[in-house]
Amino acid sequence: MLPPATTLPLAGIRVIEIAQNLAGPHAGEILATLGADVIKVERPEGGDDARGWGPPFAGDTAVTFHAMNRNKRGITLDLKHPAGLAELRRLLADADILVQNMRPGMMEQMGLDADSLAAINPRLIYCSLWAFGARGPMRLTPGYEPIVQAFAGIFSINGTPDGPPSRVGMQVLDLGTGVWAALGCLAALLQRGQTGRGTTVDVSLLETAMGWLSIYFAAFKVTGRQPQRHASGNPNVVVFQSLPTADGEIVVAAANDRLFAKLARTVGRPDWATDPRYASNGLRVANKAVLLPELEAIMRTRSKADWAERLEAAGIPCAPINSLADIAADAQLAALDIVETIPEAGLKVVGLPLSLGGERPGIHRRAPQLGEHNADILGHD
Repeated sequence: MLPPATTLPLAGIRVIEIAQNLAGPHAGEILATLGADVIKVERPEGGDDARGWGPPFAGDTAVTFHAMNRNKRGITLDLKHPAGLAELRRLLADADILVQNMRPGMMEQMGLDADSLAAINPRLIYCSLWAFGARGPMRLTPGYEPIVQAFAGIFSINGTPDGPPSRVGMQVLDLGTGVWAALGCLAALLQRGQTGRGTTVDVSLLETAMGWLSIYFAAFKVTGRQPQRHASGNPNVVVFQSLPTADGEIVVAAANDRLFAKLARTVGRPDWATDPRYASNGLRVANKAVLLPELEAIMRTRSKADWAERLEAAGIPCAPINSLADIAADAQLAALDIVETIPEAGLKVVGLPLSLGGERPGIHRRAPQLGEHNADILGHD
């Protein structure tokens, strides 16, 4: 694990984070883990809403907050008061990056818009995270993960064919938008090295959603047809889904004709590889209503473990459907050394999902208590 020292790539970069919930704090967390000095600004009364997003809690603070705000320092400022705004402007005058996801329109009302701050710090990179984007008729519309998943069409393609539309269970838009924000800030730092000036970075949950939907959207624009819900399957590839066995489900990914031929031999139907209904992926997609029930009937004759052994021996990608307890105890996860312990808090969390020179930038500081670093940074409590 890389040490929390000047060897980290963003050492010497100061970030002011005026963000709460998930997307903005995740961007700040990424930058902090890469070595930036991230100062999280919270309101004095209660702070970031995510502090209360539990159970589970660690102490009186939600585990969600601990996970999204490690490696940061934290202060409180009353931005409704001129003195609080003045202190924030003082911090921003020397900062490299601002990450903010304030309610749309609030930064302008407080005189903290990009143009105003560029006047006092032309090198400042101003990163804004939006629900629906920086432009357009919904620019000022607030939104949360499930709202934007629904609006973007993610619900419409997720779920079973005969069931209701469903959301993706994880916070894929919040966390994805945080990653895009961090990536944008890194690109802006490189650009500043060339121009000497900061710039704006705008990301949104809606744009992240459209990025994740890119293949589906491209297919829709070509065909004009709404993609159907395929449960664990894929509308463009067969066989590429979970399959029933005698004692549960196993996921099989025979993603090309070679793998399908191996699968056909493994399940005792080598004729499928040359069957005119199944000889290519396009044919298998067209005839999956016939193929899949036959395959499922065969898969039900053996256990998950038996099929896994046979499929792996044939070189066919497959996996059990693990629980979190299963993956937490898995040897592969242990080998990656991605589960880390937050200092002092003692919480086990997932570390940054990348390594530099074979080492993962680590967690060197727990999430701040509300206003914990006021004296160090502001000179008062």
